[in-house]
Amino acid sequence: MPFANLSNDPDQQYFADGVTENVTTELSRIAGMLVISRNTAFTYRNKPVDTKQIGRELGVRYVLEGSVQRTASRVRVNAQLIDAETDAHLWAERFDGDTSDLFSLQDEITRRIAIALNVELYRAEAARPTQNPDAMDYIFRGRAVIRGGSPSRERYAEALALYEHALALDPQSVDAKSGLATWLAGRVIDNMTDTAAADLARAEKLAGQALAASPRNPFAHYAKAQVLRAQGQYDDAIPEYETVLALNRNSVTAYVHIGQCKLLTGSIGEVIPLVEQAIRLSPRDPEIGLFYYRFGQVHLLQSRTEEAWLHRARNQAPAYSTFHSYLAAAYVLNGEMERAAAELAEARRLSADDRYSTITRLRAAQYWGVPKIRALFEATYFAGLRKAGMPDE
Repeated sequence: MPFANLSNDPDQQYFADGVTENVTTELSRIAGMLVISRNTAFTYRNKPVDTKQIGRELGVRYVLEGSVQRTASRVRVNAQLIDAETDAHLWAERFDGDTSDLFSLQDEITRRIAIALNVELYRAEAARPTQNPDAMDYIFRGRAVIRGGSPSRERYAEALALYEHALALDPQSVDAKSGLATWLAGRVIDNMTDTAAADLARAEKLAGQALAASPRNPFAHYAKAQVLRAQGQYDDAIPEYETVLALNRNSVTAYVHIGQCKLLTGSIGEVIPLVEQAIRLSPRDPEIGLFYYRFGQVHLLQSRTEEAWLHRARNQAPAYSTFHSYLAAAYVLNGEMERAAAELAEARRLSADDRYSTITRLRAAQYWGVPKIRALFEATYFAGLRKAGMPDE
């Protein structure tokens, strides 16, 4: 719906219209979503809004409405999502910003709305009762599960089962193949599977099939990037993630994953700006723990041993063994030996393998970057774990 202009100046309607147009564009980037054009939406301007009637007239399930209020130096945008069948309010958010760079502010606000709404739409679709779910229903449910909170073995298993249902119903579905490949590779990366080799082999095959069928599909490129990252091919993963952003610039996790790839290939100075962009665009992201972890990891490698970011990461995603291990190293470097030992013990308990049993096994478990980055890991992360009680052999 056209965003209402609540500013005292009626001439500011152009700004509200710009937000409406930009949000329409950003929402149209969400794969599988039908978004009514701005021209049709604007025919409802200055008319009493009956959400149920709009739903019937336009054949839509959800209505997004909002308002813009602008003063000399500040802009406030309110947005809310409404179920067109029940007239129930499903989501609401307020966005504030400084008008010193108006176009950048408008761009950031509309992207933040689209990113937040993307998650809410998956949740809403997954919660809709249906007697005969089709492949897309299962895909939405899978996305809602995996994006509904911090990853865990159970969450991965549930999401993968839903994608398997989708693929069984539609064996040619690019989205089902991409989703399966993404999360099979994801649980390998997150050390949350006991069948890593089989998972990765199947993920590679599915991602290849998805890309062959739909070369410009952002989900397919994301799946390919995840597979490459799981295989340790970080140089090759970067352009795949960049292609994802070219096709869908609202994929905030792509920014964070590019950051990891940049780190391991030697460009440590580029990591923090990428993660900052992700946090700015999606400050309440379900995977915010991963964003915090990247901050904490870089700080640790730079011998900035304050553990706040790693502590936040651990609290947001307590099932990640990696987060506990980095927090253990940070605690050691701050002289908190008992807390370090406790975090190392938890990392060992959560790990799908025995990588945290010795320094040698941990070194062999993954790639630690080009020589200069590997040296940073040795001086901080491995040194801390050794002092926390991890033997060399």
